[in-house]
Amino acid sequence: MLRRLFLLLPVVLVALTAACGIDTVRIVAVGDLHGDLDAARRALRLAGAVDEQDRWIGGDMILVQTGDVFDRGDDEPDIFSLLERLQVEAAAAGGAVHLLNANHELMNARLDFRYVTEDGFADYADTPYTVDEELAALPEAQRGRAAAFRPGGPMARKLAERPVILILGETVFVHGGVLPEHVDHGIELWNIEVRNWLLGEGSAPDGVHTSRSPTWNRLYSDAPGDSAAAVLDSVLDRLGVERMVMGHTVQDAGVTAHCSGRAWCIDTGMAAHYGGPVEVLEIVGDEVTILRESTSTSDEESE
Repeated sequence: MLRRLFLLLPVVLVALTAACGIDTVRIVAVGDLHGDLDAARRALRLAGAVDEQDRWIGGDMILVQTGDVFDRGDDEPDIFSLLERLQVEAAAAGGAVHLLNANHELMNARLDFRYVTEDGFADYADTPYTVDEELAALPEAQRGRAAAFRPGGPMARKLAERPVILILGETVFVHGGVLPEHVDHGIELWNIEVRNWLLGEGSAPDGVHTSRSPTWNRLYSDAPGDSAAAVLDSVLDRLGVERMVMGHTVQDAGVTAHCSGRAWCIDTGMAAHYGGPVEVLEIVGDEVTILRESTSTSDEESE
């Protein structure tokens, strides 16, 4: 019975947010971090979430990080631990930190290590494991990470606590993008099936590793035209929300609004691998504001 209640948590979360005054709460979304602790800390300070000692000062604000903490950088465990700690501190202060699974989280669970750095393998070298057929097929230096991230492993079980798609008030958050077929399948069912797979208690959902997955889709973030905007309008109307916030596709101009302001793309390439600016997105009710780093003060642009 408890297990069934746990699996229904994403459903309960979506149902409760609209009834708990979410539209009066300050929400800040942070995009792809890709193993860069400095960029992560700067983004969190820009959001007003932490002080110079990385302690939560956000009060009752809600922080959403849209995934891709892993790969391309050497600070993955530090960022992961920081965000986990902030979840506890935020909850104690009446706020919340929501962390999403994205394509790079799920790639690691699939043992797709194309973008892992040498240091990224070393970070998990001490993970206990017994060499089985799957691990034996990998170089020895990769086996600790594989044991940690593969379904049922200690890191995969932590990732299982995170949704792929999250609805808060009038906003749906996702790494890649929600398509009509995802709504047909069921938002909550997507989260449950990915969770079960990461726990080692089921197979990966159909299409989770394809370009049409909620973690891989770029329809709304890569120069979307009128047809993409029409699809987005349909999805948002069906979900009963006003906007979609997503990462995944680096925006050359920083945080960018597409599709008449209904698609907000927050992957600025802030990690050192890309060298983009540190920017975050603030949502308070119907007001959406881009917060930008500056040597003097944060620039703001609202829609």
